[in-house]
Amino acid sequence: MALTKDFQETVAARAKKDPEFRLGLLQEAISALQDNELDVAKQLLADYVNATAGYKKLSVLTKTPEKSLMRMLGPKGNPTIENFFCLLSPLLSNENARLVVHSQPSRSRPKRPNR
Repeated sequence: MALTKDFQETVAARAKKDPEFRLGLLQEAISALQDNELDVAKQLLADYVNATAGYKKLSVLTKTPEKSLMRMLGPKGNPTIENFFCLLSPLLSNENARLVVHSQPSRSRPKRPNR
């Protein structure tokens, strides 16, 4: 689903003035990736990039061509996990944040019978 220009402008305006909102976009993108919602993760990262550094600056930071970044986060993009983390590092640095992973026991599942 494509976002309307008005909505994208609203997101960009809020991101420019609200550091917690920007960090929230990154956190939600990471959560979406963890939940196997690649399209949502890509859209959130694209929203963040458009509202902050922009593809040109990100291209310099990641040493990845600007057009490749745009394709990667576009609707038909299929970035590798390596590419996602290549993007996340400078974006998190931009927010003076870092990624920390904590494990939790998963919800209990029925045990499989021994065979």
